[in-house]
Amino acid sequence: MQIIKTVALTGALATCFAGLAHASETLDAVKEKGFVQCGVSQGLPGFSNPDDQGDWTGLDVDYCRAVAAAIFNDAEAVKFTPLSAKVRFTALTSGEIDILARNTTWTMSRDTDFGEFVGVNYYDGQGFMVPKRSGFRSALELDNQPICVSRGTTSELNAADFFTVSDMRYRPVFYGDESTAIDGYKNGDCKAVTTDRSGLAALRSEFDEPDAHVIMPEVISKEPLGPVVPLNDSGWANVVRWSLNCMINAEELGVTSSNVDDENIGSTPSIRRLIGSEGEAGVEIGLDNQWCARIIRQ
Repeated sequence: MQIIKTVALTGALATCFAGLAHASETLDAVKEKGFVQCGVSQGLPGFSNPDDQGDWTGLDVDYCRAVAAAIFNDAEAVKFTPLSAKVRFTALTSGEIDILARNTTWTMSRDTDFGEFVGVNYYDGQGFMVPKRSGFRSALELDNQPICVSRGTTSELNAADFFTVSDMRYRPVFYGDESTAIDGYKNGDCKAVTTDRSGLAALRSEFDEPDAHVIMPEVISKEPLGPVVPLNDSGWANVVRWSLNCMINAEELGVTSSNVDDENIGSTPSIRRLIGSEGEAGVEIGLDNQWCARIIRQ
């Protein structure tokens, strides 16, 4: 899997905080309880996956740790709530979690109905996976074949659109979430399974024989994945959004955990603003000015 880095102008950090800082009820509540509650997947290698000891790893997990580092100077001040696709937005709107960081596609309806997307941390596209022995080598060969797909996801609509546009008969076999859809596929209930290609690759990596399965070449959608926060708290959205942008800008500027504390690292105004030695960016989002340096360091 390859992360396509979001392009961010390094000067953006200097100009985004021109107005007054916004108070945030969510940030105050997070500070009071002492940790960030982060909704993640129930187990998707590369994104959010627990080991046998319950230790979480992955891109989305590390993003949540970055927010904790920014607020508490402690990347471990975060608790993870594993969520299925079916209940992820309920957990967000009910206040059970502070951030949803669960390989979730940014769509207009989700942005208006459930929460506010704060950026893209992985750009993906939907695809299909089949057993190698099936002989299928293109999604255009799946006319009238049973396809495993999870309900309540963008995969459901994208697949229907793909078959309609391709003038093929669509035979979906629906499941409650991605994990049961994969189980159905492994049990032979379907000829193919469809979801984001990164998800297919991650799930395939845990098969007994990963090489016995093929991800087809067709990419049938655009899937900008990113974290979501509750609606109507712009102050909290700023903290979460700029924690992501801090890492993007740091990567672009070559500031890393190994050099962020070097005396000569602040060689440009952009870097000085990034690490908090110049400007008041942290104050504007309810944090101190070392918030981004803490993320990079930890």
